[in-house]
Amino acid sequence: MQSKDVHPSVRGMRTTALGIAISIILVFVKFISGYIGHSYALIADGSETAADVLSSALLWLGLRISLKPADKEHPYGHGKAEPLVGVLIALFLIGTAIWIAYNAIVFIRTPHHLPEKFTLAILFVVILIKEAMFRYVLKVGKEINSQAVKSDAYHHRSDAITSIAAFIGILVAVILGKGYESADDWAALIASFIILYNGIHLLRPALNEIMDAAPSNEIVGKVRELAANIPNVDLVEKCFVRKMGFDYYVDLHIQVSPLLTVAQGHEIAHHVKDKLLNSELRIKDVLIHVEPYLKPVGR
Repeated sequence: MQSKDVHPSVRGMRTTALGIAISIILVFVKFISGYIGHSYALIADGSETAADVLSSALLWLGLRISLKPADKEHPYGHGKAEPLVGVLIALFLIGTAIWIAYNAIVFIRTPHHLPEKFTLAILFVVILIKEAMFRYVLKVGKEINSQAVKSDAYHHRSDAITSIAAFIGILVAVILGKGYESADDWAALIASFIILYNGIHLLRPALNEIMDAAPSNEIVGKVRELAANIPNVDLVEKCFVRKMGFDYYVDLHIQVSPLLTVAQGHEIAHHVKDKLLNSELRIKDVLIHVEPYLKPVGR
């Protein structure tokens, strides 16, 4: 079990390195087995895994960059490297889907041998490994709140999907025999559409993070609740939260009694800031604007 003291980027890098090592082995296994076993679906599956390796390498690099501390040119740090890599990974998925679909169509129209039976055993093992990797990487991605790591997890899931499609296609070809040689090519084509859907699905949240879209209402609600519970805070008027890498930055407008001195209002603002920074929300910094609270008429 990973220690909570380990930075999310470090956890993400360790998980990514494990995925890269496993995927490199599977690339060679799939390409060699597909070539010997006359299965384009297996070769296409190997191509998808090769894309996994490239995208995971990008993720590892992005996470490493996000670890760099803030400097003069990047006062908010380098956290945006993480969602930027998430966008690139999603684009890799989309590109891989298009490449697989194109080549599947070419092979459907080209006569070739029936796939060999042993490729089914290879694919069965691959499916188990890739599904296990998907569940593990997705779990880590959720724990460290990383869209890029979650996107990388779906690369493993898409690999498992192409393997399942290839398995079904090869099984059909093997059972039905001559005349059904292209069954595994059709399976690769179907899998490409699933991969394309996953890529488009993952692209949006990564783009939203780059564009500083507001996080979930749950996060904003917790920030408001924590601030409102500080003594002498009469109202939390505005609350803006944005995600930068693994951390959140908060802009807050609070209202206090107009009878308080500037020093007292400043002290209250510090209490609010300390409360938020010490919470479990991974808030990196808080900017607070203090305003006078004017009680609504009739109350």
